[in-house]
Amino acid sequence: MALLYGGRSGEHEISVRSANSVRAALDHSRYEVSDIFITKEGKWMPAPLLPEPGANPGIDVAFPMLHGTFGEDGTLQGLLELAGLPYVSAGVLASAVSMDKAMTKRLCQLADLPVVEHVVVSRTCIELGAIALPFDYPVFVKPVNLGSSVGISKVESEAGLMDALRLAARFDNSVIIERSVSGREFECGVLGGNPPKASIPCEIIPSQKFYTYEDKYFLDQARIDLPAKLDDEQTAQIQRLAVSAFQVVKCECMARVDLLMDSATGQFYVNEINTIPGFTSISMFPKMWEYSGLPYPKLLDRLIELAIERAETRLQTQYAL
Repeated sequence: MALLYGGRSGEHEISVRSANSVRAALDHSRYEVSDIFITKEGKWMPAPLLPEPGANPGIDVAFPMLHGTFGEDGTLQGLLELAGLPYVSAGVLASAVSMDKAMTKRLCQLADLPVVEHVVVSRTCIELGAIALPFDYPVFVKPVNLGSSVGISKVESEAGLMDALRLAARFDNSVIIERSVSGREFECGVLGGNPPKASIPCEIIPSQKFYTYEDKYFLDQARIDLPAKLDDEQTAQIQRLAVSAFQVVKCECMARVDLLMDSATGQFYVNEINTIPGFTSISMFPKMWEYSGLPYPKLLDRLIELAIERAETRLQTQYAL
């Protein structure tokens, strides 16, 4: 098995931490693990995978722990498809769609899943200035294609908008501006299968204005309620929305679905879909599944099984006359 990690995105360090955690939790009596590390400059060490079936001897399954751009956005998945390797991840389409926050929301809206009001602006529009919003402040400003809260700002008034837009535009050509929901934030894990299954959800109580990169990985001050303090119907509603979002983008294998709840109305919103969620020692995806009865090593076993099952199913597909 090849464990791929590092990468060129702003989530490089988190990828390394996730890979270290996965490596430590794997049953080494079952798996012979080969590391493939990708530097911040994009160099593959010790060697790159070749985009040709049978050209990567000794690798029977790939386990990407690459978060963000060039790892979670469909590009790596395309390489693995060309190489004919089973891999632990959503496919090309679901990876690309889920990485694009605006496209995820658009597809959820078409499927009548609730999402927060938002607008998308380009880097060119930002440079021209004068962005008019159809909703009130505060708002969240985010790069459309990135994760781990990199480049995200909470903006309380028009005075702070342009600085937040310029920050987000450093990381992507498109920026999404969302109405801020005053309420609670939840995460729910989903595992592929027929049908997909949702974990017990958790609630994130940030120590800062929102769940920042530092709050997620360094400050160790955010509070996590697992299980989330919800009644049975609310828990079931989150699980239904998480599985529905997973299916809407044609996700496979795994995802962590992030949701919001408006405290005033009780309305839940699908916020984001993360197709390669964090697997660090403090990441919630494996913790939610452990609480749901699937310990970390068994979770990894199941993910590898799902990758192999999908590859076997695709062998039945004819690609030429």
